[in-house]
Amino acid sequence: MERRNMRRMRWLPAVVLALVLGGVLADLARPAPAAAHDATTTAHAEVTGSGLNVKAVLDLEYDLLMKSAWLYAEAYDAKERTEQLRQLKINRDAVTDYVTRRFAVAYAGKPCTPAQVGDADIRVRGKAAFAVLTYAFACQGGSGGTHEISSALFPDAESFVHSTKTMVRYELDGETGSAVLEATAPTVKVGEHQASSQIGEFFVLGAEHLLFGLDHVFFLLALVIGARRLRDVVVTASAFTVAHSITFLLAAMGVVDVPGAIVEPVIAVSIIVVAVANLLGRDEDKLGRWRLPIVLAFGLIHGLGFAGALDIKESGSWGLLLSLLSFNLGIEVTQLVLIAVLFPLLVLLRRTSAARWAVAAISVPIVAVSLYWFFDRIPLPL
Repeated sequence: MERRNMRRMRWLPAVVLALVLGGVLADLARPAPAAAHDATTTAHAEVTGSGLNVKAVLDLEYDLLMKSAWLYAEAYDAKERTEQLRQLKINRDAVTDYVTRRFAVAYAGKPCTPAQVGDADIRVRGKAAFAVLTYAFACQGGSGGTHEISSALFPDAESFVHSTKTMVRYELDGETGSAVLEATAPTVKVGEHQASSQIGEFFVLGAEHLLFGLDHVFFLLALVIGARRLRDVVVTASAFTVAHSITFLLAAMGVVDVPGAIVEPVIAVSIIVVAVANLLGRDEDKLGRWRLPIVLAFGLIHGLGFAGALDIKESGSWGLLLSLLSFNLGIEVTQLVLIAVLFPLLVLLRRTSAARWAVAAISVPIVAVSLYWFFDRIPLPL
């Protein structure tokens, strides 16, 4: 009996890792984001101005916006840019009514009056189309007042998505800053948003992006699988951190600009390369020779993906450096936690009779999922 229990315990690490990968494969079969309550989204808002005149530029996921405005399927199912722009134009009033009821600017405690400026535009983030809407807010009050920005876009009650966040960047009355608005904290008061709050918000945002960005998790897992010693893990993780931190900061500050349509498929390729190398590698010395340059090269690409999630791309955004560093710190801490959990499991696995096939059993599903991501992320011609 004791020997049988010992055998079962030897397989436990493999079972845990298999369950993780199985959950990801099951997740890929779920409906598209705007059609399922298990999905989430991030709205983006850039607010500028002073005193009584404020402008807000909003980026909102197109199909989700059209569903939330209770428009017909021909509107939210539109895939081509030309048709999406046409639908935004003919449904301008319905879209404006929805957005201005859920996104607001106030001055001196009084709500400002919104009006859409110009026609909407479309931009692509990753593979999703986002409607770009510009609103002018006319405020009332005397000088010396304080602006407040509030967002309740795409709430859980609408049942299309959950846990929506609105990333706000503002430059109002000489104050520059950023904030993450959500259901528990839907308002930011310009000039009173403490640095400590900003650090916490973007730290959590960075942690969530890595934790729920399964492509980055898979890349880390593939790297850890190929590392047999703790020293290898430390060197590999450090190289990845340095590489993605460099391009993350450069891209977020607008110094480097690579379209998401290129970055996202290449991230999927990076996972495939590392996982396949684990399958083919037999000599630890040979593995060591390719590991560091591969990690450094693909770490640079992953940094561009992190920057795309944060979406701070304007040159001269050094006033938002605190947000960038906090976001990156959240990524790093979460990365270390994942490694601390995964590596001991792999060490235990290598000491069992399952060690010979363990690398293949973990790497093959990673390759399969990453191939799916690669083809899914290739932009289709319009």
